[in-house]
Amino acid sequence: MKKILSIDGGGIRGIIPALVLAELEQKIGKPTSEIFDLIAGTSTGGILALALSQDDGQGNPQYSAKDLIQLYEQEGKNIFPKSVWQDVSTLCGLADEKYPREGIDTVLANYFGSARLGSCLTKTVVTAYDIQNREPLFLKSWRPGHQSIKSVDAARATSAAPTYFAPVKMSIENKDRVLIDGGIFINTPSVSAYVEALRIFPEEKDFLVVSLGTGELNRPIPYRQAKDWGIVEWLNPLLSCVFDGVCDAANYQMSLLLEGNYYRLQTWLDKAVDEMDNVSDENMAALKAEAATLLKEHQDDIQRLCSIL
Repeated sequence: MKKILSIDGGGIRGIIPALVLAELEQKIGKPTSEIFDLIAGTSTGGILALALSQDDGQGNPQYSAKDLIQLYEQEGKNIFPKSVWQDVSTLCGLADEKYPREGIDTVLANYFGSARLGSCLTKTVVTAYDIQNREPLFLKSWRPGHQSIKSVDAARATSAAPTYFAPVKMSIENKDRVLIDGGIFINTPSVSAYVEALRIFPEEKDFLVVSLGTGELNRPIPYRQAKDWGIVEWLNPLLSCVFDGVCDAANYQMSLLLEGNYYRLQTWLDKAVDEMDNVSDENMAALKAEAATLLKEHQDDIQRLCSIL
């Protein structure tokens, strides 16, 4: 059986799948890169996928899932720095990207250094969308033309959420690319990961897919509020609707495709807010509480998973 891990996008809410993976690693006694044959991620999930697959130079994973919890706890405010001047000068993301790239660039450079996609310990794929050539792009660790791509650049591309961060310009296989967050077309990469697995493991008959969410969006958009919106008012709500809609669609499709061999670990955000950039101490504590609730509510699924994995 080939085992596939899919990790959703969701900005700072990526701490939820990081906590879930830390629990799995602790219970199974293996690093994520040894548990799964293929890891796929979008946006914050792409950053996790790349980091969990990163070689320390001696054939071992450089980071455990527990290490990456600290990425959110300690670096969240550097990735999403709050600045009155930035809010004013960008009109809160309407006139320019909401956050300067220096923060996220520095954090990702510290985590990934000079690592390349080709050095990933297990097959790893992250998503991005090319706005110049108007096409989705899957950056694959096993593809010859992608193996020389720096992991830091792949991480930056998959997490370049529109209105939050500037796009990333790269040359890939002699083609100029301008890349943004893959969540605009596939915030849950489980279906694509399964299709990739069918191609790279053609002899395999059995597949297990574990899909990790970053919390179900919980803010309704009432008709009386939305009926008079124009372009400006719709911008951020529309982005959240796109991210949420593709997650629900992928979950439905995978449930039909794999039935008992598909596990979706997701939680409703009762305590935390669904904003991708809310790095307040209160919300970070709430996100950790949401992860604890998820682990409790899905303990039977997690137990079954651990026996399989």
